[in-house]
Amino acid sequence: MFDSTLTQNRDERSPPEKTDESSHLGAETLSLPKTSSEKQLNHHMVNSSTKPALTDSPRMTHQFPTLSEAQKRELHETALRIVSPGKGILAADESVGSMAKRLAQVGVENTEENRRQFRQILFSADDRINSCIGGVIFFHETLYQHSDNGVPFVKLIRDRGILVGVKVDKGVVPLAGTCGETTTQGLDGLAERCAQYKKDGAVFAKCRCVLKISDSNPSKLAITENANVLARYSSICQQNGIVPVIEPEILPDGDHDLKRCQYVTEKVLAAVYKAMSDHHVYLEGTLLKPNMVTPGHSCPTKYSPEEVAMASVTAMRRTVPPAVPGICFLSGGQSEEEASIHLSAINNCPLAKPWVLTFSFGRALQASALRAWRGHKENEKTATEQFIKRAEVNSLACQGKYSGGDNYGEAGQCVFGSCHAY
Repeated sequence: MFDSTLTQNRDERSPPEKTDESSHLGAETLSLPKTSSEKQLNHHMVNSSTKPALTDSPRMTHQFPTLSEAQKRELHETALRIVSPGKGILAADESVGSMAKRLAQVGVENTEENRRQFRQILFSADDRINSCIGGVIFFHETLYQHSDNGVPFVKLIRDRGILVGVKVDKGVVPLAGTCGETTTQGLDGLAERCAQYKKDGAVFAKCRCVLKISDSNPSKLAITENANVLARYSSICQQNGIVPVIEPEILPDGDHDLKRCQYVTEKVLAAVYKAMSDHHVYLEGTLLKPNMVTPGHSCPTKYSPEEVAMASVTAMRRTVPPAVPGICFLSGGQSEEEASIHLSAINNCPLAKPWVLTFSFGRALQASALRAWRGHKENEKTATEQFIKRAEVNSLACQGKYSGGDNYGEAGQCVFGSCHAY
């Protein structure tokens, strides 16, 4: 039992001559006398009404206000609009090099006009996509292109209540001293570019970092470096009124199993959100675009959609703060049908899910449309219908209402490309 006499004896003792700084709140609490050096320091202090006062005890770094309440409100509302119920993101931000690979698969030359024509097929879909797509990510080139009728693509999208985003990173570059790992470039001049993109109609942006799984990867250096890149990008975007979509993609290359992918995903996301905190990123004004937790494409073990869903949601629950409004999964080389089935299973996972769980798909929304088009004008309507079909399917999937088509057809074809890079 607690001895009351002990308490009394302690109270009667005189206070110790020295007190460990870690055991009290500060000099002002105990009214400790100041040393001559401390008095000299205070003599040079600036007026406390303009800057935080220095104290004699250790204190956390002061966070100066980064965003006004109006800025926070705008960012939060934009993020919520993008992930409104039943809606996700169309990622139409493939670079010129990536489009070259896609077009080559259907025998189409990679020209600016052909890239414009295919994007027009997607953007000219009728009102059925208005309830399926909350935002479209543009590539820089596409942001300034027009339809055949001379209507800017940005206006075409905004007029139907869909928000415009833009890819702002400039691709990956080798990270020296690692086993084939990379970091993402594009932070230089980002503030100026974001300011211009905002004037030109964009309200959100995307930056993609890439990590690989192997016996030695991802390294601590790669995880830390890419997390800091994503945090710095997010901060710059928010300062310019742009909602950052944060994409730390773990590639599906390799023969790793589901457990290994979950472990790496958790380590990466934990580092990402530590960096977000360090950089004072306003989480309510962000969206996350992670990979689903899946085995490597060369893994001999096959997992059910329910197993993929449980691993994915568990990884998110362990690392992603509930302040984040939405998680928009990338498809990661899965077939269109596989990505949709996994997304629906994720939304039906019996664990608590404090965020909206939806999609930000590129190939998993476009692959069937591209195969239907094949560069022929007479196929444009059919291609648009294929895109609308996949948009409607994924709208159901992000509500947990899709159980798979009776006949997968071309939607079941794998679109995986080893070491995929935009």
